[in-house]
Amino acid sequence: MSEPLVPDVPALFDLTGTVALVTGSSRGIGRALAEGLAGAGATVVLNGRDPDRLARTLDELDARLGGGRVHAYAFDVTDEAAVAEAVARVETEVGPVGVLVNNAGVQHRVPLVDLEAADWRRVLETDLTSAFLVGRAVARSMINRGSGKIINIASVQSDLARPGIGPYTAAKGGLRTLTRAMAAEWARSGIQVNALAPGYLATEMTQALVDDADFNAWVLGRTPAARWGTPADLVGPAVWLASPASAFVNGQTIFVDGGMTVVV
Repeated sequence: MSEPLVPDVPALFDLTGTVALVTGSSRGIGRALAEGLAGAGATVVLNGRDPDRLARTLDELDARLGGGRVHAYAFDVTDEAAVAEAVARVETEVGPVGVLVNNAGVQHRVPLVDLEAADWRRVLETDLTSAFLVGRAVARSMINRGSGKIINIASVQSDLARPGIGPYTAAKGGLRTLTRAMAAEWARSGIQVNALAPGYLATEMTQALVDDADFNAWVLGRTPAARWGTPADLVGPAVWLASPASAFVNGQTIFVDGGMTVVV
């Protein structure tokens, strides 16, 4: 009997046996992605800099998903030595990282002419350099194994600019190009590197914007879907990029923005 032309579809999205490290996952987008990957079968490693908040998130997800499915490691993703040590510990204590989600990020809303250089560096280091540091640390073992998935969380600001968020725009634009560079170097080793670029999502970090009547009206009018996104909107695309279903997708940035970047 000949091999089926179409593989078993549920198996394509099954992450059972895969260790997924999600940076910046004690809340918001990162937490939703971690829970979604765990729901697809992955063993998830949470990360954040606040040990107390991380412990609370671990306890909550443990209660929901069952013990042993979720782990937590507090480390600063902008600290090269701390990243190397943490990744080594995760791979020894939990298992080889098969999926990395570079989600950690910060925002700083100040006009460029008033922006302090220290704040510029802080945003670039957190939103861009950390993806290089953690990505490099994880890729070294992925290359040796001949497989792996890296998902960088970019933004519509990877492609668009808005006044007052210059360093964030620069960092997310750089992250889109870093995604291509990683794919160019690591695809031959069986690694797929892609990015998700969310539109405006209602999260703890954006709550002030949601509550601003003028800004809320702008988002609703500017987005063809006429709504804010939610972290849950990213879960399906993230599971797809983390799974065997996306085995021939590499170096791409997938915009999950309700259509914002396709209209003028």
